[in-house]
Amino acid sequence: MIQVVKLLMEWYTQVMANGDPRLADWPLMKGPLPVITICFSYVYFVKYLGPQLMKDRSPFDIRRLMIAYNFFMVIISALLVYVFAVKAWFNGYSLTCQPVDYSPTGDAYVIAVASYSYFIVKFLEFFDTIFFVLRKKFSHVSTLHVIHHGIMPFSVWWGLKFVPGGHATFFGFINSFVHVIMYTYYGLAAVGPQMNKYLWWKRYLTVLQMVQFILIFIHSFQLLFRDCSFPRAFGLWISAHGVLFWFLFSHFYRHTYLRAKSAAAVNGVSNARQRPRRGFFETVCSPNATLIQHLNHSESKKQNGTSNNKYSENNNLFGKQTNGCIDRSKKAN
Repeated sequence: MIQVVKLLMEWYTQVMANGDPRLADWPLMKGPLPVITICFSYVYFVKYLGPQLMKDRSPFDIRRLMIAYNFFMVIISALLVYVFAVKAWFNGYSLTCQPVDYSPTGDAYVIAVASYSYFIVKFLEFFDTIFFVLRKKFSHVSTLHVIHHGIMPFSVWWGLKFVPGGHATFFGFINSFVHVIMYTYYGLAAVGPQMNKYLWWKRYLTVLQMVQFILIFIHSFQLLFRDCSFPRAFGLWISAHGVLFWFLFSHFYRHTYLRAKSAAAVNGVSNARQRPRRGFFETVCSPNATLIQHLNHSESKKQNGTSNNKYSENNNLFGKQTNGCIDRSKKAN
């Protein structure tokens, strides 16, 4: 057993020694353990510690902080898109095979810095989930959300350690572009309900995410069939993430926008106003469902020998609930 551990340590040392020397002394780049620790700490906080700390507390009002954060992320993402475009993908990079340039100066070094910046941004994105916890929106802390944010820093670290440039930067380029749009939406949504009429395109954000992962998969998987000096192992690594995230987001899309809509139509509440919420729908107003509920209730009362007066009371109760439903609908608008 000791011999096995020794061999593993020697192998690990050799692997780490093959990393890009330009980034060797940068924060978090010595080895993966600090990144793994931060990622696990994030998961522990948003799934366990955070909800426990907030259990007996009122939600924090952090609307202004969220607006500032989201538009800050828009700016950072836009800058990354600009650098990756001007210094790489609109500057002679090949879509079919682009080796890494390890030069310590020039555009190659700028791309390495941009890749490292993209890596750091993955940690900043933890605040997406932390804000949910502070606002006690625990239902938003879904498995998809936590997996997506929790593994990204670890996944990006390996590419940054060994291939901070070349073919791998397509992932950061297109992902940053999508995030410009995504954080613009989140920033506008954080302004308040008055912006809702301009945010009808929410579901298409998920579609855009899925298209992104398809492009990332195709772009990286092709390396397995080409004679390219970019490491095929990293082509496979990136492709695997494209497949994983595509399945996660497509499951979310089906569950949120397709299955719930179908279920609502089957139950006779297709006209109910519904609001998508991280994997489930919250019905805001459903008079048809209320009618069915009270008719069934009154029928049950009849079978049990209940008088017609009770049935009349149920109808009155239904009237009150219907009015209440209409009132809530008005407030929602």
